[in-house]
Amino acid sequence: MKMKIGVLSAGRDCAGINAALQWVVYSALDKDLVPMRGVMFEVWGIIDGWRGLIEIKPDKKEGMKRLVMPLDMDLVRTWDRSGGTRLGTSLVNPFDPKKDQSEAILENIKKLHLDALVVVSGIDNLGVAYKLFREGVKVVGIPKTIDKDLSETEYTLGFDSAVNSITQDIDRIRITAGSHSRIFVVETMGRKAGWLALEGGEATGAAIILIPEHDFVMERVAELLLNRKKAGHRYSIVLVSEGAKPRGMDMVLERRGQDGFGNYYLGGIGGFIAEQIEKMTEMEVRYVALRHLQRGGAPTAYDRRMGRKFGIGAVDMIANEDFGRMVAWKQGEVTTVPLKKALERLNLVDVEKLYNTKDYRSRDQTL
Repeated sequence: MKMKIGVLSAGRDCAGINAALQWVVYSALDKDLVPMRGVMFEVWGIIDGWRGLIEIKPDKKEGMKRLVMPLDMDLVRTWDRSGGTRLGTSLVNPFDPKKDQSEAILENIKKLHLDALVVVSGIDNLGVAYKLFREGVKVVGIPKTIDKDLSETEYTLGFDSAVNSITQDIDRIRITAGSHSRIFVVETMGRKAGWLALEGGEATGAAIILIPEHDFVMERVAELLLNRKKAGHRYSIVLVSEGAKPRGMDMVLERRGQDGFGNYYLGGIGGFIAEQIEKMTEMEVRYVALRHLQRGGAPTAYDRRMGRKFGIGAVDMIANEDFGRMVAWKQGEVTTVPLKKALERLNLVDVEKLYNTKDYRSRDQTL
């Protein structure tokens, strides 16, 4: 039996995606596994995520070359070393109520004769995958998001690389902060989940960590910083998630509006905090937003290994006809979970167990 697999990355990029794509191809095309699986695969990469599946014209060769490509072992041999996604991605929502383009995707999947679809994405685009599954598409998902906010899996591709990036950047910031005896407010990504700030703060020994799961009091932030100054600390790092907010206030939004999934673009809370600290303490403060630096760079060894495990797991799911599910990492093993269940809730920081709400840092952090 032969099966034609389509694979795409959707949503925002991160390190580790290419490792997953590489091992989807390696596992699918491993001839030694054909007798055991009873199926031969061919793999096609979809360019630019859902946009590619919408805009592709299977009846026109030129359109085919631009938006879909055959993948083989030689082509993907070095992909695992690269950050981002070699297939490209987009923020298009095929089920956007303002412009529903899901019918075009369903039609093109049929025209391309795809027997199964592997989707590497976060919660919004795995939601798209689940909707397509309900429409009859044989879908499997691979979790990737630097926010680590997907439930039913203990790891999502990109998180470890992002935390390492935050750690390296703050190590650099600490040098100038100490030299000039300044406070630095550093803003990380993290819309509703504070994992990046929390674990990045643990790794760097940040003086204060502010996360979306617990609204902070600005006066308490100022008090903690003044106490550190009185104790003789030359500088302080305040690490804040983009989705964190002072008690009684809304999240700080950018002016760009919303993406196709209705999510407002966040950014600027760090600047607000920096201004307030200066007003309340008269100390010198600088503000740095790491933004897309957290997504860039080569994947860490851990993300390369997890990409390998998830890519192999996704092909095994197809061979076993385990559709409508997501490959997951639980208790040190690769497993699968229903997409529906993975989408029911977010994986958020357990404030009671992990966060010190009085001193705004992790519970096991001592300064």
